[in-house]
Amino acid sequence: MEKTRKKVLFYTLGCKLNFTETSTIARSFPEDQFEVVKPGTKADIYVINTCSVTDIADRKCRQAIKKFNHQSPDAVIAVVGCYAQLNPDEISSIPGVDIVLGTNEKYKLASFLSNARKRKLPEVHSCELSDKDIFFPSFSAGDRTRSFLKVQDGCDYKCSYCTIPLARGKSRNQDIASIVKEAELIARDGTKEIVLTGVNIGDFGKTTGESFSDLLRKLTGVEGIERYRISSIEPNLLTDEIIELAALSPKILPHFHIPLQSGSDKVLGLMRRRYRREQFANRVTTIRKLMPLAGIGADVIVGFSGESDGDFADTYSFLESMPLSYLHVFNFSERPGTQAQNMPGKVPFKIREERSRKLITLSERKHSEFGSLNTGATAEVLFEHTRSGGMISGFTENYLRTELPWDPVLAGAIRRVRLTGISESGRMTSELID
Repeated sequence: MEKTRKKVLFYTLGCKLNFTETSTIARSFPEDQFEVVKPGTKADIYVINTCSVTDIADRKCRQAIKKFNHQSPDAVIAVVGCYAQLNPDEISSIPGVDIVLGTNEKYKLASFLSNARKRKLPEVHSCELSDKDIFFPSFSAGDRTRSFLKVQDGCDYKCSYCTIPLARGKSRNQDIASIVKEAELIARDGTKEIVLTGVNIGDFGKTTGESFSDLLRKLTGVEGIERYRISSIEPNLLTDEIIELAALSPKILPHFHIPLQSGSDKVLGLMRRRYRREQFANRVTTIRKLMPLAGIGADVIVGFSGESDGDFADTYSFLESMPLSYLHVFNFSERPGTQAQNMPGKVPFKIREERSRKLITLSERKHSEFGSLNTGATAEVLFEHTRSGGMISGFTENYLRTELPWDPVLAGAIRRVRLTGISESGRMTSELID
C-alpha cells in the first residue's frame, strides 16, 4: 500500500534572504514523504520561517501561528528562523506550536519532521551562535524568471538598533568556486537573472580571503545567466571597483540599493553606522556619473530615539537633494537586546507615522521623476510569467517595472522595448522594438 505523503505549507516572513532559504529547505524534503502545497491549501504541516527586524514581523508570526492552528488544529506547526533564534521560549509558549528551530537547526527541518506529530510540549532547538557557525548554501528555484542566490550570511557590524548579528551570527561565506557552481545549476533551469543576496554582501570574502568584486567577475562568466542584480550593499562597502564593474559589464545591472537609514550625521552616530551621509552622497554621485540612468534606492528609518524635528528635516532635505529613484521607509522599532532599546529621547509613535508618510510621499515623487527621466529611452525587460489585468510585466535593467499587453511568448524572455510613459498604476508603458 502506498504511503500517504504529508502536505507541507511554507510561510515566509521578512527579507529575500529568508525566501531564498525557505526555497532551499523545501527542496530538502523527500518527495516520497512530503508534498509541498501552495498558500491557501489546508496542510498537515505548517512551516513558518520568521523575521525579527521589527515588532511588526514578530506580530505577523504570532498571527500566522494563530491562523494555522485555528484552520488545522491537528496540524504540526514548526517555527524557524530569526525570531525562533532570538526568542525560542516566547514562541514555544504560543498554543499550537510543536517545533522551534533556530538559525543553524532550521536546515535539518526535514529530519525533525520525518515523524511529524502534535506534541503536548513543543520541541525546541535553538543553539547559541558562535564564530564557528556554518554557511548553508541557498538559492531559490521555481520562479523561472529570476533566482535569489545567497552569497553571504551574518554580520560583524554592531548597529545599535539591529538584532541581525544576534539572530544570524558573524559574517561568513563559501568560496567563489562553490557559488559559481550554484549559478551554473540555476542556469540549467533556464533562469535568466540572479539576484545576489545576503545580510551584508559587501562584506563577502572575509572567511575565504576573496572579495565581492572578485565574485562578480567570476559570475559574469557563467553561461546562460544574462543578468546579475545586487540586492543591497552598504555605502562604505560599495567600492569604486564594484561601481565600475557594473558600468562596464552588460551582465551586472545598473541598479543599486544602498541603506542610508538617516540623513542626519547625529542620528547615524547614535545608530553606530559606519559612514556619514557625505559618503553616501559620494557613492550616489559616482554611480550617476558612470551610469546616468541607474536605479538607486535607499532604506531610511524614521523616529529613531533622539531624532529631533531638526534631525528629520536634515534627513528630508538631504534625500530630496539626492538623485534617487525610490525609498524604502521604516518606522523605528525598539528591539529587545539592542542598545537602542534603552536609549533616551523616544519619538512618539504618532510622530514616527507622520515622518514616515512624508518620506513615502517623497519616494513616490522621486519614482515618478525617475520614470519621466527614462521615458523615451530603450531598455531590456525580463518579462515575468504572471498575467494581471490583461498585461504582462517585468523589470528593466534599472528596476523600473514595465508592462505590455499580455503575450505568453514574452514570459521568461528578455526583450528590448522603448519606454513610452507612465501608467496610472505607476508602471512604465512600453512598445517592443525587436
